[in-house]
Amino acid sequence: MEAAMQVEELTSGASGRLIPVFRNLRQSILSYQFLRRFLLLFYSLFVWILLLLPRRHRFSSAISPPSSPKTSSSAIRRRKLIRQRDEEDTLRRRALAEAVKMVTEDIDDVNSRCQWTTSLFFGDRQNALFCRSWFPVSGDLNGRYAYFAKQLVSCNFGVYAMDWMGHGGSDGLHGYVPSLDHVVADTGSFLEKIKLENPGVPCFLFGHSTGGAVVLKAASYPHIEEMLEGIILTSPALRVKPAHPIVGAVAPIFSLVAPRFQFKGANKRGIPVSRDPAALIAKYSDPLVYTGPIRVRTGHEILRITAYLMRNFHSITVPFFVLHGTADRVTDPLASQDLYNEAPSKFKNIKLYEGFLHDLLFEPEREDIAQDIIDWMEKRLRDVGHHYSSGC
Repeated sequence: MEAAMQVEELTSGASGRLIPVFRNLRQSILSYQFLRRFLLLFYSLFVWILLLLPRRHRFSSAISPPSSPKTSSSAIRRRKLIRQRDEEDTLRRRALAEAVKMVTEDIDDVNSRCQWTTSLFFGDRQNALFCRSWFPVSGDLNGRYAYFAKQLVSCNFGVYAMDWMGHGGSDGLHGYVPSLDHVVADTGSFLEKIKLENPGVPCFLFGHSTGGAVVLKAASYPHIEEMLEGIILTSPALRVKPAHPIVGAVAPIFSLVAPRFQFKGANKRGIPVSRDPAALIAKYSDPLVYTGPIRVRTGHEILRITAYLMRNFHSITVPFFVLHGTADRVTDPLASQDLYNEAPSKFKNIKLYEGFLHDLLFEPEREDIAQDIIDWMEKRLRDVGHHYSSGC
């Protein structure tokens, strides 16, 4: 019973923390109609202020005295301190990421042997993104998602992984994503790099939760789709909506005014994401996993990308395999079903796991789920005529 109570306090990724935030806000709303009128008025005033500020600045710049050196130097020092803090946080997380032992020597286990490397990949905005890769050669795998990578490597798949900006060992404030479109662009650039290093080798993209939304949007662009044999989505964030319309109305405003602000009450009551308590404890005790309150801009970006995808299911033509637990309380399994029903992709499959929660690859049946993914990729390769030799 105590273990179960601990699990209840644990939360999922950013998309999971949106729900308790919005529920807390909803409980404080007294009159929907009154607040709706008030916020519409506030929003109108805010837009007018934004429109008038540049004009006012032009008129007043000629007569306003220049800023005092003391004020300017104070602002410069403050910006330097913020930048220094972010850089120190990035270096700390990168050191932790480098220290994670992803391979343990196991010379007796020939079938599991692999080589692994870490590297930095510079995205479209020249931000350093921390990456790992695994290939069949020597060693055994350990660490987060290691069992999945081990299964892939044992079946003659190479594995590349990239930490988003603000996550893992990559640049940026921990948990802060200024734009998921930047992540989509970085994903495309990273894929191009991998294809150049492995000419003629078929490639798949995998994404979980918000990562699933990123992968789906990236694969909707023709120049990225043509590099892929397919995509795999586990519990994709395709329908993440605020619990109240007012929250959706004010999210763009607060995203501009205080993008890095954290909702402090977001983690008071978490949503269970796995039926395996040990896997949850391991996940949320990992210092590289962001478990703090969701940042305003990150939350708004999740709402924005999911709204975009819901409007564009009809334009998805990339081959895909979507997997979802029917008891998922973080992302909506019915949205995955809608994607399957509406997307015109000629090669598409869906599998719904009865009673499973959000983190499918951390569920007790994780190995079976990973094997379902491998089986789908192998079938896809056979169907398109690739000469593929499975080591499974």
